[in-house]
Amino acid sequence: MYFVKKRMEVAGCHSLSLSYPSKCSQRHGHNWVITVYCRAKELNPDGMVCDFTHIKECIHDYLDHGDFNDLLPFNPTAENIAKWVTDMIPECYKASVRESEGNVAVYVADEEPCGCVFEEDCPE
Repeated sequence: MYFVKKRMEVAGCHSLSLSYPSKCSQRHGHNWVITVYCRAKELNPDGMVCDFTHIKECIHDYLDHGDFNDLLPFNPTAENIAKWVTDMIPECYKASVRESEGNVAVYVADEEPCGCVFEEDCPE
């Protein structure tokens, strides 16, 4: 099994539609850190799991400096964005979205093969 990881910083704003009063309902911005984890049993004809540039174009270039409420068809929580990332990249089995220091959401599309692939990102 082959694994790759792409980490990107994305500037963007959002407001959350919540069932309770919160300052997050006001439009505000973050310097998001989005990490995409991909895997493949075999490399593609170009010798890759997937092209890092393709990941950047699909995620970073689409979201960067945008209003996530306008760009995404759902309430743009970190959890929902992590799921969206895995849906956008066919080889992606996991995505983490950090909206600020200490606030990270992770979505795993299916079972990880042997626990955490990249130790520094494993939840404790």
